[in-house]
Formats: sequence, C-alpha cells, structure tokens
Amino acid sequence: MSKPRVALIGLGLMGSGMARRLLGAGFPLTVYNRSPQRAAPLEEEGARVAASPREAAGAADVIFSMVADDAASRSVWLGKDGALAGAARGAVLVDCGTLTVGWIEELSRAAAAAGCPLLDAPVTGSKGHAAAGELLFLVGGSADALEIARPALAAMSRAIVHVGPTGSGALLKLVNNFLCGVQAASLAEAIALIERSGLDRTKALEVLTTGAPGSPLIKTLAGRMTSRDYTPNFTLKLAQKDMNYAVGEGRRHGVPLSTVTPVIDLYGRAIEGGHGEEDFAAVVEALRKP
Repeated sequence: MSKPRVALIGLGLMGSGMARRLLGAGFPLTVYNRSPQRAAPLEEEGARVAASPREAAGAADVIFSMVADDAASRSVWLGKDGALAGAARGAVLVDCGTLTVGWIEELSRAAAAAGCPLLDAPVTGSKGHAAAGELLFLVGGSADALEIARPALAAMSRAIVHVGPTGSGALLKLVNNFLCGVQAASLAEAIALIERSGLDRTKALEVLTTGAPGSPLIKTLAGRMTSRDYTPNFTLKLAQKDMNYAVGEGRRHGVPLSTVTPVIDLYGRAIEGGHGEEDFAAVVEALRKP
C-alpha cells in the first residue's frame, strides 16, 4: 500500500529531525516553517516546501504540528492561512507540541466541525531522539484516528502509547515535564552546594549519579552542568513555559503543585541572566557565583 501523504508544520529543534525521519521512511512530505530558511535543507532532501500552513495541509492525509506553545499552535491551525482551513475532510490532525489541555479541547472541537479527527501526541525525548527516530509519543484521541497516523508516528518513534481520550496526551506530557523541571532544579542546587562547600565535585557526583538519585535525566544533566555545555536540546525558556502550563492544569484539578513554584522562579532568574535559549541545564548558572 502507498504511504499516506504527510505535512509537518514547525521545523525547530524537534521538527527538523522528525521531518528527516519521515523522508527517510519514504513518506511524501510537505513542510512549512515560519522562517523559510529552516525548510531549505529539507527541500534539498526531497520535501515539498509550502508557503503557508494552509497550503501544507491541502496536500496531506496526516498533518503534524510541532510548535512551541498554545499561541503558536493556534496560529498555525486557526490563524490566517491556517492548516485547518486547508485540510480535507477526514484528514487526521496531530499536534505534537507541549500544550494546555484547554487549548487541545478547543482545537478538537474546531477540527471536528471541519470533519477532521485530532490527536494530541506530544513527545518525550529531545533533539537527538527526534533525529534518531527514538521519540515516545503520548497520544490522546480516538483509536481509529491513531491507526491512520500510526505508520508516520512509527517512523519517528521508539514507542507509541495511546494514553486515552482527547487531552490525555497533553496532560501526561505536562506531568512529565513538571517532574523533569523540578529534578533539574534540585540537581542545580546540589551542584551549587557541592561547588561552594569545597567538596570534590567529581567524587560527589559519582556517588549521586550512581546511587538512588541517579535517574537518567540527572545523569545527563550532571554532565552538561559540570562541562557548562548548554547547546540546546530543550531550552530553558520552554521548560519554564511547560511548568507554568502544568501549574494551570494542577489548579484545574485541585492539586496545587506547590513544589514547582520556587523552581519556576529559579528558571526565571536564569532566563533573566541570558540563558533562556540555552539548554535547561543552564538553570544551574543562576546559582553559581559571578
């Protein structure tokens, strides 16, 4: 059977890697990015470049969006020349951004009115996982729509988890990123304490990363924080945004998420220090002496 035609809107740190996985798997691919220069290398690799989200959607059976936040998602789906206006009835819409459940529910209603099922399918993983096809998709929405999108999702992932109805993927992703953000802040404070106290940092981190605190995230971020390599895999600015979204979802369900409030403040200090576009491991710089 021929592969479905795919559109992918948003070619940032994650979207570019996702697009290359789709091209490598032989999917007919149309891409759109607000900054056209990001699309040029993919055109050379075989993608068709659209001039708008609407144009990209018109050539696709499955339409992916991978943009930064609710506002960007609203713009690419419902804005002037938005993708929903160009989508054919029956096309499956897949939003892979880290977004609020409220926005996903609103978008789902608009999609249903246009005859298009929507999947919220945010991912766990970072830039390297996207490039290697090792993302984990957390999918909310109908099982039937998932089966249509599954071949394209499989080309970009190590696993696909159908979490539940619309909004379930979005909510679980916010829980995931809330936990990651708090862990990163705790590690930053631990490293600052180790450095200021005069402990042998190498020995101390060996104990911490190989012992009970040593989650995969802690091990990865410890290396970035000690080497001060903040090449962006997941930016500090987006990490703070996700934690703010998580606080909002907690409030909707009567759970205050009180541990994250000081963490958001710490991230804000690091952003004010000029680290917002760097990897979120740079949160440690807010705690280091000038």
